Amino acid sequence: MRGLGQRYRHLKRYQEIARVLLKYGFSELVDQLELASYLSLSRRLLRREAIERPHLTAPERIRLAIEELGPTFIKFGQIMSTRPDLIPPAYIAELEKLQDTVAPAPWEAIKQEIEEELGAPLDEVFASLETEPVAAASLAQVHHATLPGGEDVVVKVQRPNIEGIIETDLEILFDLARLLQERTPLGELYDLPEITEDFAVTLRAEMDYRREGRNADRFRRNFADEEYLYIPQVYWDYTTRRVIVFERISGIKIDDIEALDAAGFDRHQIALNCARIIVKEILIDGFFHADPHPGNFFVMDGEIIGAMDFGLVGHLSQRLKEDLVRLFIVAVRLDSEGIVEQLIRMSAAQRRVDREGLRRDLERLLTKYQGLPLKEIRAQEVVNEIMPVAYRHHLRLPTDLWLLGKTLGMMEGVGLKLDPDFDIFAVSQPYVDQFVRQMTSPRAWGQKLLKGTTDWGELFTSLPRRIPRILDQVEEGEVEISLKIKEIDRSLSKLDRIANRLSVSILVAAFIVGLALLLPTFIGNQVVWIIVPAGFAFVAASILGLWLVYSVWRAGRR
Repeated sequence: MRGLGQRYRHLKRYQEIARVLLKYGFSELVDQLELASYLSLSRRLLRREAIERPHLTAPERIRLAIEELGPTFIKFGQIMSTRPDLIPPAYIAELEKLQDTVAPAPWEAIKQEIEEELGAPLDEVFASLETEPVAAASLAQVHHATLPGGEDVVVKVQRPNIEGIIETDLEILFDLARLLQERTPLGELYDLPEITEDFAVTLRAEMDYRREGRNADRFRRNFADEEYLYIPQVYWDYTTRRVIVFERISGIKIDDIEALDAAGFDRHQIALNCARIIVKEILIDGFFHADPHPGNFFVMDGEIIGAMDFGLVGHLSQRLKEDLVRLFIVAVRLDSEGIVEQLIRMSAAQRRVDREGLRRDLERLLTKYQGLPLKEIRAQEVVNEIMPVAYRHHLRLPTDLWLLGKTLGMMEGVGLKLDPDFDIFAVSQPYVDQFVRQMTSPRAWGQKLLKGTTDWGELFTSLPRRIPRILDQVEEGEVEISLKIKEIDRSLSKLDRIANRLSVSILVAAFIVGLALLLPTFIGNQVVWIIVPAGFAFVAASILGLWLVYSVWRAGRR
């Protein structure tokens, strides 16, 4: 009933989704999602329109449909483009092309949004604010401004009413995920509602600009001792949930090679700085910028890199970093079996995975790079070749690792433009060696031992309180012990058949021996009706005995 009420409340949006899906030829999906009944337009006309697009592949049609469905679905598609464990490679490549540029919102609506958030008229807050945005996306747009103190800033403001649109679409996505979970084979492999919940958490966090400001402050602290990265200041007095004000930085876009050469920048040094940033983020901080496209990075004087847009970030725990380094080590050794074991330890591969098939696929992948120097191996190429293997064997690496793979690929692309001969592995090797030493140092082992000792101490401390409760539950019959032995039914069935065969064998043997002892007595008797049945019984028992011997021999051969 709740689902029906939700669908009635968002009827217009359900109709829009159904029309777009039919428009791009996904009528079967419309039927599975029970959207056909909400259509007011003839499905026949929509199907005809879809047929007129024979030149479009299924991934292209998916991308166009997502772009037409608006910001929530575009963001969902962009997140899914980082999940090759869920999406086939051809769809990944197409989803990466999703465009998030739209026409700017009317200035009066943006002005009202800023004034409501900051609680004052614009002329009291800013010395000046440009009405034309310098960038406009589906969730927000950016304007240049000047503060009363003369500081040049950029103002990022959410589009009016976008939160209501997002929440409506999220409710619909949960509903559609539930139906897909119940009615498609995907539900047997993945928890689609949980995937949708993860996306909802990520999107809602990205829409809170206070969180983006905290991310920027954390990056600034992490790189406080490094001169090659500049993080703009956040003006917290002008920052709310829907508006954030950053220091305006100027420079040349990091992929504008002609402008960099004209300004006399050292491209090799810029590439080196990029590599140092990403390696430090991964191995030292465990906190990285997960949207490093060239529009978010500028080259400033002294080959310093200025960063922007901190809404999407990735996190790597100490354990995940250690797993990543171990995976890197066994991969460099071309140890396919070691990779499989490490993936299982990371819970990326299920224990019932086809180990031999996975090992064989990894062996083929590693063979391609055997003998190549590390500087000739491209991270993006490796990620692209891992994607089909991950999808085929349902490898479930943490989302942050897929984000990291995408980040490495984007940064590598920038680095190759800056310096085609640049070797990121040579830069990262000292950091990897340092991290391995830290992993195996007495201090690291001591911390793990201390944590284990603390856990055992807590257990023994809590036992005196827990044991009486456990005993009371046992006495009251509230504790049940369930033992499940794999294939127990099949084993019991075999045992039952063996016992039956043994019983029959004993009975037949006794029958044969008994008849053999009685036959001489019958033969001395001249009564035919006694001799003939006894003879037939002896022959039948003998035949049955031979059949049992044959069946035992045949079962032994099987």
